[in-house]
Amino acid sequence: MSGLEYCFSTLGCPELSLHQVADLSERHGIEAVELRALSGVLDLPTALVAEFGDPAGLAGFLSGRKMRVIALDTSVRLFDDADLSALEPFIAWAEEAGAEYLRVFDGGGRLSEADLKQAVNMLDAWQVIRQSRGLNVDLMIETHDALADFEQLVAFVEQVPTARILWDTHHTWARGADTEGLWRGIARSVVHLHVKDSAPDGDGGRRYVLPGQGHFPMAGLISILQSHERGLPLSLEWERHWHPELPSLEDALKAAHTWWRQGAFWCA
Repeated sequence: MSGLEYCFSTLGCPELSLHQVADLSERHGIEAVELRALSGVLDLPTALVAEFGDPAGLAGFLSGRKMRVIALDTSVRLFDDADLSALEPFIAWAEEAGAEYLRVFDGGGRLSEADLKQAVNMLDAWQVIRQSRGLNVDLMIETHDALADFEQLVAFVEQVPTARILWDTHHTWARGADTEGLWRGIARSVVHLHVKDSAPDGDGGRRYVLPGQGHFPMAGLISILQSHERGLPLSLEWERHWHPELPSLEDALKAAHTWWRQGAFWCA
């Protein structure tokens, strides 16, 4: 059985440069990272230019470190943006980093047939660009808004079976989805997972807590994933950029080492 790969998003350490992120990953024995914020900004291309000059400089840096960049996370929204042109500044960096994916959000709310058709057209246009330019990087769509809804997500992957899905397991769980049932409907499309933990906040909402201190059913998720013969990145998305009151990512990773080891799935 293939194992999952531990990973973390730099959303949890937005103040760090990539040099510092590499040091953090080495301290925790985690070789895969997902880039969302660097050096205090979400504008990754600008931060990378400031730190490395050009994509070749980034490639040179990574060649000397054990850290692997799995994805660059953009703010593009599939169901809200008119096109995918905002991806362009990320492409060369992703290619030189050897990243497999550019993350885009789903966006949207209640999806209409027109919404789905436009999304299909945009994804088709992306594949034309990708093939014509010989790109290795592809897109993955995060279940953040419209696709955090169980029925809409399953309907989407049935209509667009080639779509690559970043399953934010907490978002779908918090919206009431049955994790095992949802996995059965989307497993073939999932290429990456986000995990985090939360507890009720007393006002009908949820507040993020250190991994293992909340109610997210991590043991159940691991049990589901262990039956699948495909390695997937399991990425801790510690949302400290949006919630600066949270403990440091360093603390969250220490807690996560126990939390996500609830099964023998480590993949070096």
